[in-house]
Amino acid sequence: MGRSGNLKNAIVAFLVPLPSILFYLYFLDHFHSNSSSLSSLWSWCFHHPLLLANVFFFFNVNVLFWIIGHIQSSNWMIDLYWTVIPVLLIHYYATHPSAQFDGLRSKIVRVLTWVWSIRLTHSYFRREKWQWGAREDWRFADMRLQYGKHWWWISFFSVYFSQQIFLIGICLPLYVVHSVDKPMNIWDLVAAGVCLCGIVIAYFADTQLHNFVTRNTKLKELGKPMVPNLDRGLWQYSRHPNYFGEQLWWWGLVVFAWNLGHGWTFVGSLINSMCFAYVTVLVEQRMLKQEYRAEAYRLYQKTTSVWVPWFRSSAIAVKDKDT
Repeated sequence: MGRSGNLKNAIVAFLVPLPSILFYLYFLDHFHSNSSSLSSLWSWCFHHPLLLANVFFFFNVNVLFWIIGHIQSSNWMIDLYWTVIPVLLIHYYATHPSAQFDGLRSKIVRVLTWVWSIRLTHSYFRREKWQWGAREDWRFADMRLQYGKHWWWISFFSVYFSQQIFLIGICLPLYVVHSVDKPMNIWDLVAAGVCLCGIVIAYFADTQLHNFVTRNTKLKELGKPMVPNLDRGLWQYSRHPNYFGEQLWWWGLVVFAWNLGHGWTFVGSLINSMCFAYVTVLVEQRMLKQEYRAEAYRLYQKTTSVWVPWFRSSAIAVKDKDT
């Protein structure tokens, strides 16, 4: 991608959330200046914060991102905004006129969400070599080939509408934190600890993976044999420690919501974990299709835990069992 294309994508990415942001700011201004005589539109926006968030998502993400994706023939932007939308949502929930919450808990969750977002955004750009929209997710690229001429409408549901269900659902604890005013207790500290552990594990796992891929790329350029498998660091104890860390983050948020009497919000994280399970299968199938690493990865599957870090089984014991 040229410098002009990179700059153009960066500008588009910064401008694209403005419709929702400007509408919401206009609503806040109108509410604070005319709270005693709201029109039916502003009254609805006040009484239905969660539905309003879904309206913003539908028109600003599902529709607008979808149109931009067709113009650019790439659905790269939803990948980047996965790291941004939770931050937008938590500030929306915290500043909505109907919000009620414990101030300290809100600050803790907001700080943690920013740390999570910065970590994931850094990982995204490091993986994409600091380019804006250099490529779309390989799963979307595969589906584009699979569905051919029907992709233009299938992409609306498979790429965007599905993301609304996932992101709004998984961020429900952020809404709960800003809709229940209850003093903090020990469970808030537990929740914060789980979230922080998830962020740290995901950071180190992604960094180790990035370093491994970088070394293999250099070996390939030099015409030397590539290392077939990453099985050092956190990857010695889990085949997907980055997925494990990411899930810890979301389940930590569920603990916040459960402590506030809304344990039902676990549904969003459960669906997310199920999606991670499916993605894990896809990723491992891709690994096994690469001839130079297939044998080593099969052994890795037999000796190493899928997600939860655990001590490795003996490779010799596994081979003896197979024979």
